Amino acid sequence: MFLHRQTLQHQAKPDAPDAVYARKLQEVLGGQYGEITVAMQYAFQSWNIHVPGKYRDLLYGIGTEEFGHVEMLATMIAQLLEKAPVGVTEGAMQDDPTVAAVIGGTDLQQAIVAGAGARPVDSMGNPWQGSYITASGNLLADFTANANAEMQGRVQVARLYHMTDDAGVRDLLGFLLARDTMHQNQWLAAAAELRAEGQEDLPVPSNFPLGKEDRDVSYQYINFSDGAAAAEGSWASGPTPDGKGEFTYVAEPPQGVPMPPPTRPDARFYGTTDLPNTVEKIAGAAQDKLHRE
Repeated sequence: MFLHRQTLQHQAKPDAPDAVYARKLQEVLGGQYGEITVAMQYAFQSWNIHVPGKYRDLLYGIGTEEFGHVEMLATMIAQLLEKAPVGVTEGAMQDDPTVAAVIGGTDLQQAIVAGAGARPVDSMGNPWQGSYITASGNLLADFTANANAEMQGRVQVARLYHMTDDAGVRDLLGFLLARDTMHQNQWLAAAAELRAEGQEDLPVPSNFPLGKEDRDVSYQYINFSDGAAAAEGSWASGPTPDGKGEFTYVAEPPQGVPMPPPTRPDARFYGTTDLPNTVEKIAGAAQDKLHRE
């Protein structure tokens, strides 16, 4: 059960309206690494988790906080749009406010569709997608993905911080940067704790039998580039992070194996194959008569 409290975790009030910046802020609301994504990602991970206890409570806690961040950003965007001009109206653009808005970088749908409000889209107006979220059921894989999501989100918020001089906006972004710092560290700590407790380990999934993979190439760095500097990295020699092997460096990829013969799908897919067209027609008709659906 969710219970909404009509307060914000942190103040979300700009000093002045700015429709152009409102559009930019949409990226960290509805973009791939925005607050909607992490809120839904942690929520689905918590709903799908197989074990009760501290890891589920961690997901519940951070996921719910992220829904609050969605609300703060939506509130900020709405205030940036309040009393904001439709667009830049200087010079010749004054004659056509719609063209002015496009040139000025504002999001027309924030006005036309949302009535001067936020939308579940990114800064280019692309709708938020459920495919952005990761919820695999494997906690080490998911917590690592969560740390990445927080890192990518923090990079974007940091860039946005330097795109405005509005003290009120910067105050909110400074708070979100701090929470991203905490969440990065939480997910990295949780991933390390999973390994220390023996619940999960590298490589993920750790309980898949290693004997079923081709162990000869499990720790080979195969150089598929004409650059040679990658050989200097710790991933090309020395012990592997999973503690189960030693890295080796292969300067050039092996020759490879021949390609298999071309495929010949069911004639009723009507793909062009190496068979004569008349043969394909006959094959399709025969399959129909035999009811080979």
